[in-house]
Amino acid sequence: MPGVRHAVILAGGSGTRLWPASRRARPKQLLPLGPGGETLLEAAIRRGRAVAGSRVVVVTAEAQAPATRQVVPGVELIAEPLARNTAAALGLAAALLAERDRQAVLAVLPADQHIADEPGLTRILETALAAVDRDDVIGTIGITPTRAETGFGYLEVDDATPGVVTPVRRFVEKPDRATAEAYLARGTYLWNAGMFCVSARRLLAELDVHLPATARAVRDIAAGRTAAADVYPALAAISIDHAVMERAERVVTVPAAVGWDDVGSWAALPALRGVDADGNTITGQAVIVGGSGNIAISDDGTVIAMVGVSDLVVVKSGDAILVLPKTEAQDVRKIVDALSARGLARYL
Repeated sequence: MPGVRHAVILAGGSGTRLWPASRRARPKQLLPLGPGGETLLEAAIRRGRAVAGSRVVVVTAEAQAPATRQVVPGVELIAEPLARNTAAALGLAAALLAERDRQAVLAVLPADQHIADEPGLTRILETALAAVDRDDVIGTIGITPTRAETGFGYLEVDDATPGVVTPVRRFVEKPDRATAEAYLARGTYLWNAGMFCVSARRLLAELDVHLPATARAVRDIAAGRTAAADVYPALAAISIDHAVMERAERVVTVPAAVGWDDVGSWAALPALRGVDADGNTITGQAVIVGGSGNIAISDDGTVIAMVGVSDLVVVKSGDAILVLPKTEAQDVRKIVDALSARGLARYL
């Protein structure tokens, strides 16, 4: 019997690699980075509705809930009192949804990703959801890699044919460059997109086995036996991949080639906004003369002027300016850490 579908959007991250536009009070999923100023969260909700209709919930942090409600009014929010990574977040969502719907099946989608081929993703999710209904598996979405990427985790499979359900042999942590190149050449490794489908009952049963304290806590919260604020501080801060996926049996994946990007740094912005004739990506007021491959963002009316430089990222947002080579875009976290260490956390 098919389960009742619910889309669960994970929207509690901080997005430090998109600083200074992304801050604690306004993380990257709330930034208007998409075409026409659409936020990443709004895009994720649209993808969730494509497979679950109106049954969409967003899991976020209490501190981010007011800003999230402003961006997506009318969408149900589950607000965590503090961050405890994705195992607790998804456990809480599964427990709450199971209380109201014993046949709940979850399509879990991160809020901070870009998908170029959304109809293609919908077809892939439908395939994964059908496998969940038929075989009670955990159905992940694996992205066909387009480069030797060291910033993503991988799924090892025997058959990487797009759209074909295949067992996951193992989860692989972020590799070094040589290993990533070997994975790409082998053709049996997929990027782990952090998207998956599973019944609420199955997810809670896996937590019972692999993370029992969290399982008990989220069940108690959902049943009204305790308040989240009373038990969350003691929960393990661990990802769903480490807590469940890497240990569970009957995990499958559906390989997908859908123009996926995790928007993990400013270098991803050209995929969302496009480039001009010189290969520059400009948002807001910026003038670039004699330069190419630059990313210039000004979100407050300040004019950015660049002359004779290429492949730079320049971001003016609020009370901060960021300048760095595009090749170092993944290292924005270093300046975030440095600001915190120097007592300048007010800029975060």
